[in-house]
Amino acid sequence: MIRVSNEDFNVDVETKALLKNHPEIGGLVNFVGVVRNVGYDKGVEKEAEFIEFECYEQMASKKLEELKNRAIEKFNIINATVIHRIGTLKVGDNIVLIIVGAKHRKEAFLACEYLIDSLKEEVPIWKKEFSKDGSYWVEQH
Repeated sequence: MIRVSNEDFNVDVETKALLKNHPEIGGLVNFVGVVRNVGYDKGVEKEAEFIEFECYEQMASKKLEELKNRAIEKFNIINATVIHRIGTLKVGDNIVLIIVGAKHRKEAFLACEYLIDSLKEEVPIWKKEFSKDGSYWVEQH
């Protein structure tokens, strides 16, 4: 499952869907990224009030699918779910969900780390943070 959405996600529902379709999974690793109250503008810590994510949805979805397929090949995992939210999100809101299912835990952990790191480097999703001092684009997302 790959999804870019304005809607929140439910970790339990998404996990059960992955397991229902892949009963051969023996290990799951979940990563949930959430909005924190601290941002960094050119290395300077700022108190973040909220953030906005923008993207070209078709391209972002395509890149997420490519990353998932690479992770399946590279780490011999069974499947993965990757959901990234867009729009305006407040502190404490969910941003991203990655669920990796594999036969064994080691592959699941490695693939999950690979997916979040690669997502931040390769997927065209842009992050803008808003603080009391104004707003700024986050250069590395």
